[in-house]
Amino acid sequence: MDWGTELWDQYDIIEKHTQSGLELVEKYVKFAKERTEIEQNYAKQLRNLSKKYNQKRSSKDEPECRLSSYQAFLDILTEMNDYAGQRELIAENLMMNICIDLTKYLQDLKQERKTYLMDAKKAQQSLESTYKQLDSSKKRFEREWREAERAAQHAEKTDQDINATKADVEKAKQQAHMRAHVADECKNDYAAQLQKYNKEQNQFYFSDMPLIFNKLQDLDERRIQKLAQGYVLFSDTEKHVMPIIGKCLEGITKAGTNVNEKNDSMIVIEQNKSGFERPGDLEFEDYSQGINRASSDSSLGTPKVSVDPWKKKTNNFWLFSKRSKKFTPERIMPTVTEDFAHLPPEQRRKRLQQKLDEICKELQKEVDQSEALGKMKDVYEKNPQMGDPASLASQINQTSQNIERLRGEQSKYETWLAEAGGRGDTLRYKAHSFNNNGANDVHSPDGAYSDESTPDPSQAIYAEFDDDFEDEDLAAPIGKCTAMYNFPGASEGTIAMQEGEVLAVVEEDKGDGWTRVRRNNGDEGYIPTSYVTITLNK
Repeated sequence: MDWGTELWDQYDIIEKHTQSGLELVEKYVKFAKERTEIEQNYAKQLRNLSKKYNQKRSSKDEPECRLSSYQAFLDILTEMNDYAGQRELIAENLMMNICIDLTKYLQDLKQERKTYLMDAKKAQQSLESTYKQLDSSKKRFEREWREAERAAQHAEKTDQDINATKADVEKAKQQAHMRAHVADECKNDYAAQLQKYNKEQNQFYFSDMPLIFNKLQDLDERRIQKLAQGYVLFSDTEKHVMPIIGKCLEGITKAGTNVNEKNDSMIVIEQNKSGFERPGDLEFEDYSQGINRASSDSSLGTPKVSVDPWKKKTNNFWLFSKRSKKFTPERIMPTVTEDFAHLPPEQRRKRLQQKLDEICKELQKEVDQSEALGKMKDVYEKNPQMGDPASLASQINQTSQNIERLRGEQSKYETWLAEAGGRGDTLRYKAHSFNNNGANDVHSPDGAYSDESTPDPSQAIYAEFDDDFEDEDLAAPIGKCTAMYNFPGASEGTIAMQEGEVLAVVEEDKGDGWTRVRRNNGDEGYIPTSYVTITLNK
């Protein structure tokens, strides 16, 4: 069943129904848009909530940072932030897949419907115009036929009039004949117009309008189908992110189950243990002894020792700092010192050890930088086209100064740590560094210079890398590189390559401008990073 057959005479109903359907689409788009705004506001509020309670610590040394309960709360805030991201994704998909898509589709439907209604109006206007022509020809035929009848009656009356002349009779007959001829023409025209109108009317009701109504029916059904898809998308949009939301909720559950109260208690002990011994029993102070001795001491010739029985011998150890509101010198906060002497013994040892580890890491970094500069200087000396060795003098000098300064600090903190009873377990670092001339100086791990020196500085520069290649197992490649230029690889420790050659990357550039690579045959060496394009494995 179709509208063109069953609703051929219900143009107004069809027009109203299709308009109502388009308004329903507009209403649903508005509904989805408001839902999108709700999701966006909800996500924004969740993010602000997570940000409010996830205040970034200025230092990782805060005591709470190591507690599992504190870390679990941070994990919950992170999961909530991810959850907010999924709500934003819902809002974005609703906007893209429903609001924007349906709005564009709605505009196309409106334009298509407008075209069909205009075609219907044009057909209606054409039929009305034909009807007006038919009505005009009909009235003209009626008028001319009456005039012909009157002319015929007048000619007959003139012919019977004995007083009329022959000329009058001929004239009346000619007039009647002419009127009859005109009436016949009008009759034929009226018949032609009637046939034309009936043809157009048949075309209008059996072809044109049914076709337009069927097109409107197809439009309306497509509109309903698209709207139904929008209804489904409304649900599927949220179902799509449900697995990720579920993972966020699982993460919150996992954060709760990871809380370890016993471990937190041990961390509190570790962080706050002072190392002091518990205070012993207070001695009985007999104030009468001082009075009784006063007379006997005056009679003896022995030197007098001044004893103040009212003076406290020791300071009491108080668990609670707010035992008295009275201001005393003891209530003043201790001055923070470089050797952490203001801290309890146990905490002092930990802070000294931590500071010493930091110095060793920084020292190792400077030593590596010095080695890299030395290698680069050696390459520049052997290959002047690659750079000026003198340009590295200031950097080498600055690095050497930094190494000496850090070794001094290391020695100082090692001494303090030994005084505090620490074990001095510091990080080990490479003992090679380079002086201002690029020569290799050998230092012992404690910072003292040894007497050993290499006869050839250029050989010492790459000795460490040769040992690495011989002693270590072949490291797995972390990527590959393609040579953009030829490189002779004349210096020791480097490797030659040809333009377009593909090599495996074994070690990334550490800031010195060199990358360690390997050929398929196992040959390894360093190449200038700027000579290749590198692609690292993901």
